[in-house]
Amino acid sequence: MRSPISVFWLPVALTILTSCGSPSSVDESAPAPTPVSGSDTTNLAATDTASFSEQMESIAEGVATWRSAETTAEAHAAAEMAANLVVGPNGPGCGDRDGDGLVGGQTAFGVLPGLDGTPAGLATQLATNDCIVRDVLGGPWTDPGAQWEAMLTAIDNWRPDNNTMPSLASHPMRIVGWATFTLESESLEEAHEYAGHANLHVNVALRALDC
Repeated sequence: MRSPISVFWLPVALTILTSCGSPSSVDESAPAPTPVSGSDTTNLAATDTASFSEQMESIAEGVATWRSAETTAEAHAAAEMAANLVVGPNGPGCGDRDGDGLVGGQTAFGVLPGLDGTPAGLATQLATNDCIVRDVLGGPWTDPGAQWEAMLTAIDNWRPDNNTMPSLASHPMRIVGWATFTLESESLEEAHEYAGHANLHVNVALRALDC
């Protein structure tokens, strides 16, 4: 029986969301994307295809570790890293998702925008690409809070016999979903299965650049 996604909204959530970009408690073993130049995390003024693809490659590395993990702890740490790189410092659940005292996947910018639209996501600047809008952003981000709420609802309603992930147009959001299910499971077999699903969505997001 999976635990409810409402764990994201415990009273500590605001602390977690704020601390995800903090250098303290960084998991130094996790691959990190190339830092974005500039320190303004509320406005992504200069990004490019390389920044997005590099972050997605870092997520791909995390998913590969997750798929081949020899322990659930290793799978959980890799799933945490992948999810945090998608949501960024102001995205839902960002922080120490596995409770091991480390925060993997700390980054100034997520693939997607934050809960209030800031910081802007790395994919946002590529919105002239229709495939990025369709497969990565999952549509126009006119209401970021509603976008994320749709993801949280889909995750909360998911069951092994009720796969709600296809309801999410954003493939990076589906990565967060499979990471969440992994973090809620103590089964290494399930973790590997969920990583396989996440890998499919990594590939779709990367292919969106060239469609």
